[in-house]
Amino acid sequence: MTLDAQVPDLTSLEPVATFCGNCDCGCPQLFVDPSASEDRRIVLTDDFGQRVQMSATQFADLVTEAKAGRLDAVTPA
Repeated sequence: MTLDAQVPDLTSLEPVATFCGNCDCGCPQLFVDPSASEDRRIVLTDDFGQRVQMSATQFADLVTEAKAGRLDAVTPA
């Protein structure tokens, strides 16, 4: 997983999901970058202009952990 603090150019990315979407604040988003290498194909942006890139396998592991409830402790009840 890598962190890229530069302002990302999102125009070539395929949008998958927007988290929040109830405002116009630059909500976190999930994208697929079809032109990226396999280990950087999934892109998660935050509302501060940063992004994290990871492989589809790493993202699948994150989804599995979330479905199993292992991330519940980091969210408010």
